[in-house]
This record gives sequence, C-alpha cells and structure tokens, in this order.
Amino acid sequence: MEPIEYEKVQGLLESYVDQPVYLHVETTNGAYANHFDQRVFNAGTFLRNIKVVFEHAKLKGGGKDPFRVGLKLQDNGWVYVQGLTHYEVNENNEFLLAGFNYEGQLAATLEISTVPFQL
Repeated sequence: MEPIEYEKVQGLLESYVDQPVYLHVETTNGAYANHFDQRVFNAGTFLRNIKVVFEHAKLKGGGKDPFRVGLKLQDNGWVYVQGLTHYEVNENNEFLLAGFNYEGQLAATLEISTVPFQL
C-alpha cells in the first residue's frame, strides 16, 4: 500500500460515482487497545458486501492528520470513514483504503469493488 495522494485517491473515488458498487468497511481500535489502558475496551465495525450507489465522494484531511472519506448515497444516506492513511488497487481491481495507527496496526478500512468481495 502507498500513502494516500489526494489527487489520485479523489480520482479513484469519483470513478465509482453513479454505479452500483460493493463496500467493505471496517474500523477497530483492536484487541490491543486495552493492553495499554484497562479502561479502554475493544470497539469496532464490520460491514461486508454492502451494495450501494453513491452520487458524491469526497476525500478530506491529510497533512499531519489521517484522511477521511464521505460517500453520499442515493436516497440521502451517507458512509463516512475516518482515519485513512494508505491506498492501493489490488490484482482483483478492488480499491482499498486503510488507516494504520502510529504503531502500524490497522484502525480503519474502506474498500470499493464493482463485484462482491470474496467471503
């Protein structure tokens, strides 16, 4: 994966506008979160093969902070993922965005594909 470059990633996001796509969204502070502070509990989200059509996509952030992506869905819904740092388009033509914390551990993912992700 490569660090997010605004123009490249914004262009990739826009290439999926107004067509049916499948999303994979995952966020986690990881099971490792409470190893450093017993008051912190593991929290996360996992969505796989959610079929949507989005009419607007926007990448924000950067600089010293991670990026965030907002996808405005048809019929007024939204998907919003924060904490993204890296991206790639893999051999299956899936567009993958990931966020890694300061220790290199996965914190967030947003993946977009025109076909369902393999289970």
